[in-house]
Amino acid sequence: MEYFDAINWQDRLDNIDFPKGLFIEGQFCAASEGKTYESINPATQECLSLVASADVTDVDLAVNSARKAFEDAEWSSASPAYRKEVLLKLAQLMRENAAELALLETLNMGKRIKDSYEVDVASSADTIQWYAEAVDKVYGELAPSGSDSTGMVERVPLGVVAAIVSWNYPLTLAVWKLAPALAAGNSVILKPSEQSPHSVLRLAELAIEAGLPAGVLNVVTGAGSIVGKALGLHNDVDCITFTGSTNVGKLLMTYSAESNMKPVWVECGGKSPNLIFSDVEDLDQATDMACYGVFGSQGQVCSANSRLFIERSIYQKFVDLIIEKSKSYIPTDPLNPLSGCGVMVDQHQADTVLKYISLGIEEGGTVILGGEAGSLPASVMPTIIGDVSNSSRIAQEEIFGPVLVVIPFDSEDEAVKMANDSCFGLAASIWTNNLSRAHRVSRKLKVGTVSVNAMDAIDLSTPFGGFKQTGFGRDLSLHAFDKYTGLKTIWISHS
Repeated sequence: MEYFDAINWQDRLDNIDFPKGLFIEGQFCAASEGKTYESINPATQECLSLVASADVTDVDLAVNSARKAFEDAEWSSASPAYRKEVLLKLAQLMRENAAELALLETLNMGKRIKDSYEVDVASSADTIQWYAEAVDKVYGELAPSGSDSTGMVERVPLGVVAAIVSWNYPLTLAVWKLAPALAAGNSVILKPSEQSPHSVLRLAELAIEAGLPAGVLNVVTGAGSIVGKALGLHNDVDCITFTGSTNVGKLLMTYSAESNMKPVWVECGGKSPNLIFSDVEDLDQATDMACYGVFGSQGQVCSANSRLFIERSIYQKFVDLIIEKSKSYIPTDPLNPLSGCGVMVDQHQADTVLKYISLGIEEGGTVILGGEAGSLPASVMPTIIGDVSNSSRIAQEEIFGPVLVVIPFDSEDEAVKMANDSCFGLAASIWTNNLSRAHRVSRKLKVGTVSVNAMDAIDLSTPFGGFKQTGFGRDLSLHAFDKYTGLKTIWISHS
């Protein structure tokens, strides 16, 4: 990848090409009915391109292509070494085309270009590489048996996997699904969000260049109510993997029950707590991370630490520090390399966030900071709201924006009780200098990941996911292979 500061982003912008067709059987094509929709740059409200809008017929074409590719077995029965070689080449091509991919991300969903380039694209290429290198290190098993027989347990690909992902991390979330699913030998149909189709369409094109056989990866763009539903109900789709809202996750589970009982792996909402104890050693770092945890990426993060519980003795001091540090998260032009924060994915999402802020005030909350739209389209200022109950809607419902609820506590038990009082269970952070407390509280929190003296800790080697209505199944780590493979037992009699 090029050095970020050496890239002329305006020059790249002037020469950008927007992939806009469906990607089926290794090439771009129009939707069967010729329908399109506008892809809008949220920071300017300008139309970037017209994108193909698929219907049920197009979904059938993509599924048939994926099924044929799977049955042809050029990929599904290929050696792990071959799949590894192709995926490593894809990771290399992503790095070579990182500026283009990052620009497509930022233009689609408004996050600052530095994050798109140095975080999203870089980590996506790393994810492809990690699973490429892992695929020939996942072994089967031999069952303990007598001398007259051998019991072998193999991992086999499921077949056709439909991956449906949200708009907040278009490339990253797609790759979290694609990398292990493809590495395991499946064919994949990717359905990106309507707001952010371009980077994954370009990724599919790069995959063909890397040597992935046609049909192994198809991308179908369009409305979730049409494309997502058709994939969920399709009897020739073997698995659904999804990241998005809890309501849509529940719909996909219903579609599975109404069709072929395909497994559905959902990673849905979050309302993650951040617990600040008075014995925290580094207040400066804790406040830095508290800001980053809810204002970074405009708060459009499923694991955003949007509920801040502060021990009462340091409550005001901590809030004052956050107010000061939030100034670095004022929304500005996402394409400015010096921008501290971008904009929301679209005006509708910005309006939704502002409505939640109004609701918080109606519930008795006090706006400590922000509370209004920014100067750019689809932007919301960093907002802090106090004087609310943990049971209020603004403290319980996922807002998906730069809105932080601050609540004081008087005891460890009270903090844990409030933190666990949520229908979600994705992530949590604890800040303390007491090792015993760190262990004790971590075990009591009903979440998938607890970060101690850190914020939203994540690594390719550890699973990501949660409990309760956050969903089930895990992305990342070797555990992700569990979602895209089945266990087959083969008994061989020696007699």
